[in-house]
Amino acid sequence: MIDEEGFRPNVGIILANPQGQVLWAKRVGQQDAWQFPQGGINDNENPEDALFRELWEEVGLTEASVDVIACTRGWLKYRLPRKFLRHRSKPLCIGQKQKWFLLRMNGEDSAVTFQQGSPPEFDDWRWVSYWYPLQEVVSFKRDVYRRALTELAPSLHGFTSRNRLAMPIRLAPLASP
Repeated sequence: MIDEEGFRPNVGIILANPQGQVLWAKRVGQQDAWQFPQGGINDNENPEDALFRELWEEVGLTEASVDVIACTRGWLKYRLPRKFLRHRSKPLCIGQKQKWFLLRMNGEDSAVTFQQGSPPEFDDWRWVSYWYPLQEVVSFKRDVYRRALTELAPSLHGFTSRNRLAMPIRLAPLASP
């Protein structure tokens, strides 16, 4: 489903552990392609339905395995670089518009598995500091990651066992939406 502006509705998942670290997943077959789990919203779904479907498909966790802590207020958009556009697809998708969810994982790390997706989207994962993804994500997603992490950070502060969410000083200011 592509909207009238050419953006595909999508959910992004920031899954945190009690220490405030977030799950960072490596895309299958790509050495340096790490990202947060994310996925499209189907025609018959609302963002929360898509969140739980994607959580299961991409990292093997159920709704009972997590608490939803917060969600971004609006849609956050990014444009795809020209080389990723599929010009023969109609309608043309020029990017993603995303609702981001901050979740707290309740279970053990061993519950994370990539076998539910067909085919799996990830083949490795690790816990990283909350702001680490801003340095590592592909450049065209960086502003959306920054906006999502910044908006959701205050919600994470209340449930972590350590206060390690100070934003790194060297980050550039947010671009206006």
